[in-house]
Amino acid sequence: MSDPWQSTLLILLLGVVTYGTRVAGDLVLSRFERIHPRVEAALDAVPTAVMTALVAPMALSTGPAETVAALATVLAALKLPANAALAVGVAAVAGLRYLGI
Repeated sequence: MSDPWQSTLLILLLGVVTYGTRVAGDLVLSRFERIHPRVEAALDAVPTAVMTALVAPMALSTGPAETVAALATVLAALKLPANAALAVGVAAVAGLRYLGI
């Protein structure tokens, strides 16, 4: 994919597919008056599962600073709002890299 138009087209198509799956999910769920609590709990867990699947391999394979920062972020997320936990993670990785870890 050396052609810039191919990259742009790929990004646009991926955006359309992503938007389509979101709209399709909303359309399917809107057909039901009530959603079973187990289904709702499973749907609520999807964003966390996706973020974990994306972040964990990178955090565990890049270096000790990133691994420790990921652990600090997880621990902070247990008590703090998401933005604050993210700030803790960013500060942790920046501080650890500054220290040469």
